[in-house]
Amino acid sequence: MLKTPILQFGTSRFLQAHADLFLSEARAGGQDVGPVTVVQTSGDPTRVGRVQALSKGFPVRIEGLVDGAPVQEIKQVTSIARGLSTATDWATVTRVFVEEAEIVLSNTGDAGFAPSAVDAGEVFDQAMSFPAKLCHLLRARFEGGARPIQIMPMELIANNGAVLKKRVLELAQADTSAFRAYLERDVLWVNALVDRIVSQPLEPAGAVAEPYALWAIEAQPGLASPCAHPAVQIVPSLAEIEALKLFVLNLGHTVLADRWLREARGAGVLVRHVMSDPAERDRLLALYSDEVRPAFVAAGQGQAFETYVETTLERFGNPFLDHAIADIAQNHAQKVARRIAAFLDFAARHGDIAPKPRLSEIVARQKEAA
Repeated sequence: MLKTPILQFGTSRFLQAHADLFLSEARAGGQDVGPVTVVQTSGDPTRVGRVQALSKGFPVRIEGLVDGAPVQEIKQVTSIARGLSTATDWATVTRVFVEEAEIVLSNTGDAGFAPSAVDAGEVFDQAMSFPAKLCHLLRARFEGGARPIQIMPMELIANNGAVLKKRVLELAQADTSAFRAYLERDVLWVNALVDRIVSQPLEPAGAVAEPYALWAIEAQPGLASPCAHPAVQIVPSLAEIEALKLFVLNLGHTVLADRWLREARGAGVLVRHVMSDPAERDRLLALYSDEVRPAFVAAGQGQAFETYVETTLERFGNPFLDHAIADIAQNHAQKVARRIAAFLDFAARHGDIAPKPRLSEIVARQKEAA
């Protein structure tokens, strides 16, 4: 009988080129991990073909630079054994969750976490948010023997494990104290940060991605790593990695988008186009050196900053990646607040008083426009 110890909610191209690929490589290397049951949570009928194709194996095309040298390779992912949908296969999803799952992965996006008007319903409803669906599944597992389980969200939300736990506990307020104790004691809620630019999907399944990849997992007692892989890191705290990603890579993207918006450049401008211009590259590098670096030095992360900037510039200059600045510029006001204004606060908290004219000007202009 097929048994899948890993249950994954989400069928995105990101997951295909990230966790699914890592697990496939680990299995090919002889590790006793997986296989995976993948569950579509949105119920989108246009993606039925993708769900069905995942279990047949699919390619991930890796294209980019590693230490300046071009890399182009295709990897076949074979870690997925079964594809289901919460919209049409809820009974089977519940059975797999109760009887097979040991680790649960999720990447349902901000929309998946957003509360729904039907979340408090006693009976499952496809319109429920992912946390509400998860609460129903955990309730079924509790009633079916209360075996421990590890929940590993991969959504790009700070402290994602803690956030998901808090929401599920809120939804379980009307449940028994025994069930709530199970959620606290026997469910391991894991914080993680994931990173990989996945530029496009392949049909019916598969993706194109850069070589760089990271799955940083915050250590805690009882934690089981999903697999051993160079991209998987168990770290004491995510704080340093989160700061680097948000205030170097993400901040850099938003600075490029801000200039693109002000100068009304064409929709076809890609990040690699900008980075191939020596003057533009020097402008970004000067920003990192003059305005961003002092904060990381003050925070005791100077060396980590230098290394991360080198990696970021190589990723930005990826000659194979069609990363449109128009896409980055979406929701620009929120990104300025979360990436640039938040960085200025980060710098102040660590005692960095170095002037930051370009970053301060972007924040001021955004406030004026609000």
